[in-house]
Amino acid sequence: MAKKLLILLFFLGSFFMHAQNLVWRTNMTDAIAISNELRKPMLILFTASGVPDNLQNEIFKTPDFAVWSRDNVVLVKLDLSDPNADASDKETNVKLKNAFGVQDLPEVCFASASIRKNKTTFSALGKIAYKPGGAKAWIAESNALLHPSE
Repeated sequence: MAKKLLILLFFLGSFFMHAQNLVWRTNMTDAIAISNELRKPMLILFTASGVPDNLQNEIFKTPDFAVWSRDNVVLVKLDLSDPNADASDKETNVKLKNAFGVQDLPEVCFASASIRKNKTTFSALGKIAYKPGGAKAWIAESNALLHPSE
């Protein structure tokens, strides 16, 4: 019995550890390349310091989100207040925020993109902000944006 319990704890522990190890891209060019290679849309999180942590804590730090994001999207985090970002990256991030029509932070935009002749073209799939209800409700709404015909 103790052996079974230890095995169960090991698997649950590894599952929860994996849930906390999301890979957020911060470079849009790299994210676009990975998105196109994997044929998955990007989940672009626009955020800044001092914004509420509800989206992070109640959605992104859950095992449900970890599993869903791994299978469905490429994660991109654009921190508009990052002191380590160079001026051109900050300018690009603000332009993207404006192009996607993001008003309030944090907000998530789903998009795909292509680069041809050094010109990037984005295709917006929708955007979603934090809403109370937990990860499963947020994921259901995200799926409705990503797969409107289903």
